[in-house]
Amino acid sequence: MDRKRSDHIADALEGLIFDGTFADGDRLDEVQLAARFSVSRTPVREALHRLAQSGLVEQIPRRGVFVRQPGPVELIEMFEVMAELEAVCARLAASRISDQALQDLHSANERCRHTIEAQDTDGYYRENQEFHAILYRQSGNSFLEQECLKLQRRLQPFRRVQLRVRGRMGQSMAEHEAIVKAIEDGDGDKAAEAIRQHVSIQGEKFHHLMASLKPAAR
Repeated sequence: MDRKRSDHIADALEGLIFDGTFADGDRLDEVQLAARFSVSRTPVREALHRLAQSGLVEQIPRRGVFVRQPGPVELIEMFEVMAELEAVCARLAASRISDQALQDLHSANERCRHTIEAQDTDGYYRENQEFHAILYRQSGNSFLEQECLKLQRRLQPFRRVQLRVRGRMGQSMAEHEAIVKAIEDGDGDKAAEAIRQHVSIQGEKFHHLMASLKPAAR
């Protein structure tokens, strides 16, 4: 199924924000964007709404939509919470996951592998989202699942840009396999630690992320 036009516009706007074309505090005008992408204002409005959900822009009543770049401390804090929430999901899933869901995880990983072979970063990100969504569901805790989905949307642009670092998709794939192995073994603690390391952005991963965002921060 083809992706919605608004999704393509949102992806393009993310890139324009990260490469510094639109800087922190810039106003994003619907009419100008509609002309830029040769579309009506409706898909532009939907794209801006998606970016607002991720926190990359801020919608201010009667003023408009403005680019909002979170600082490094805020990013670290959000990824830290995401890592711990997903660790809880993995720990619970290790004892609650169904046989079908395990197969679904393997299938998601296989699709991830195909996108790596095709060097399709955006395709990998979409399959990666599904991999994590399965884990959220298999925690057996619907409140936890919804909280994870909300924060996943908030971090979507930043998790996507991480995958553009050379070698990161392959590293992510290996981490997925370690997570699935721990869950298959029913080792909740090992699964939790594996996904915590997968999601967190400490050390080298943080420096890579900051380097990717530097043009937008200037």
